[in-house]
Amino acid sequence: MIMKKRALVSVSDKSGVVEFCNGLVENGFEIISTGGTAKALEKAGLKVIGISEITGFPECLDGRVKTLHPNVHAGLLAMRSNPEHMAQLEKLNINTIDIVCVNLYPFKATIEKGADFAECIENIDIGGPTMIRAAAKNYQDVAVIVDPADYGKVLGELKAGGVTLETKRYLQYKVFAHTAVYDSLISNYLAAQLGITFPDEVTFAYKKSQDMRYGENPQQQAVFYNEEFIRKGSLSSAEQLWGKELSYNNINDANGALELLKEFGSTPAVVACKHANPCGVGTGESIHEAYMRAYNSDPVSVFGGILAINGTVDEATAAEINKIFIEIVMAPGYTDGALEILKSKKNIRLLKIADISARREKTAFDMKKVYGGLLVQQYDESLIRGEDMGLFTEKAPVEEVVTSTGKKRLAYGCGVVTDRAPTAEEIDAMLFNWKVVKHTKSNAIVIGKQGRTTGIGMGQTNRIWAAQQAIAHAGAEAKGSVMASDAFFPFPDCVEECVKAGITAIIQPGGSIQDEASVKACNAAGIAMVFVGDRHFKH
Repeated sequence: MIMKKRALVSVSDKSGVVEFCNGLVENGFEIISTGGTAKALEKAGLKVIGISEITGFPECLDGRVKTLHPNVHAGLLAMRSNPEHMAQLEKLNINTIDIVCVNLYPFKATIEKGADFAECIENIDIGGPTMIRAAAKNYQDVAVIVDPADYGKVLGELKAGGVTLETKRYLQYKVFAHTAVYDSLISNYLAAQLGITFPDEVTFAYKKSQDMRYGENPQQQAVFYNEEFIRKGSLSSAEQLWGKELSYNNINDANGALELLKEFGSTPAVVACKHANPCGVGTGESIHEAYMRAYNSDPVSVFGGILAINGTVDEATAAEINKIFIEIVMAPGYTDGALEILKSKKNIRLLKIADISARREKTAFDMKKVYGGLLVQQYDESLIRGEDMGLFTEKAPVEEVVTSTGKKRLAYGCGVVTDRAPTAEEIDAMLFNWKVVKHTKSNAIVIGKQGRTTGIGMGQTNRIWAAQQAIAHAGAEAKGSVMASDAFFPFPDCVEECVKAGITAIIQPGGSIQDEASVKACNAAGIAMVFVGDRHFKH
């Protein structure tokens, strides 16, 4: 039996397939094909061998079964260097298949268009993955192509005498990477359908978006991967309008600004970030007012920082931004005049994120890679425990408890824990600062008033240092400000600093065995304090 050079071609993505098959024919290959691919090739004037001619069996079950046959898989898996394999093919009258060109049913696209469960299941490919995995296993004898981008390389090597072993091994790798992602999409979709949040075994699918010049430091290589499903309001969905490509640190820092910006919903807000920490945050009646408040919060730190803005940038705001060096501006839109002004700065990067205020999807998770493992958690979506706004006006429940040493102390629940309740203005400032401190690296203290931060202390190894840092940054602006702490006060020393600075109200989770000391210190100074229960560590 004389073995003929044959290629099996069956693709969902038909871009470039006609040209590729023409090239195969020119190199002496017969083309085997199925269904819609066969029709497209025949329409282009190519001679095609139908899959049923190879299997001797009709396609059946609405196309679910067509390539799952020994005449196909023996032709793929027979090792040409093994005489017994080749003798068996001769005896069974099975021809080898030397090239496989297959890409899989569009499962991802089916999900993205909002198809129902039945349609999604029907778009799980069975024959395709089986064929390409079989061909990849026998890589030394079969070239298997799953990416149209590789058509040119394969044809070029065929014309030069044959596909090299090096290229076949590269194509083998691409097959298993492709099927791993495909199976990951399916398994995660099915887990979501069942409401399984943290599966016993899990894989995540990512697609390379950008090779970076370097990582966190110049001596580190880095790359940026997008999730397979682009999340609304994320950097992956951004359209870059101006400036050089984003760096590793740019993306990390910009993400920190975006996360905080989402807390403000439709209220005009501007977040200035540096090293993924907020350095100035402002809200207002307009984007211009919000920007000025954010800028005036810390004019020094904002230099060289990143701006996240949840409204259209106008000419007046752009003119103010251009007075200093800003790395990145992110906004849902820009007026033509604003773009003209901002583009006058060569080194600024301008990003358009149309749905910048979109909340995170429930299927998104916060992941942190550690050496040898992966930490996965739900995003911190809460703000106030139970979203109970009554906590700011109602007295907290208090009970006397006995400690392990036999001493008595007061334990406070959520609500107003001091003699004085906060004013309406202080409550607004508390909520504002609480949103900011939630997105500030721990230990974190934020002070602010009237829709703006006045001082931020972050990333300290003890809370008193964070408080002193925030107060020092605020200077005279600390007087009349409100303080937010991302976790409880372990000692009354932070309250003592508030007294000296003229801070009038405090919001914190509560829950320390020393709460009573902090409450007494507040009462002595006339400071209002509210316990809200949930802490917001950010590491």
